[in-house]
Amino acid sequence: MNYDKILDQLKFDDKGLIPVILQDHKNGEILMFAFMNRESLKMTLESKLATYWSRSRKKLWVKGESSGHTQEVKEVYFDCDNDALLIKIRQNVAACHTGYRSCFFNKIEGDQVKTVGEKLFDEEKVYK
Repeated sequence: MNYDKILDQLKFDDKGLIPVILQDHKNGEILMFAFMNRESLKMTLESKLATYWSRSRKKLWVKGESSGHTQEVKEVYFDCDNDALLIKIRQNVAACHTGYRSCFFNKIEGDQVKTVGEKLFDEEKVYK
């Protein structure tokens, strides 16, 4: 498939990036926030595996390439301003590299931070 017409509609920032929210396609849980560039989004659309642009490593990365915790793309949406993406996925094991299913496991309660969610794996064993 040729995705160029769709990609041309999107507004990437001055660094060529677009923010992405990852959501569980079944229960709606927000799992992760990341960035994609045009190439990673095209790869995601073609392969149906979430692929991102790593700002720290300055390279493409397929989620799960190290851990095996891949994200199978089910649906892709963009917002009314064409400058943000929502991707509904099937998360295999955990989205967060720290071992939690969701990256959003720190909850502010008053002046305290509470860790919520279940840790699904030990990151030190997975990312040796």
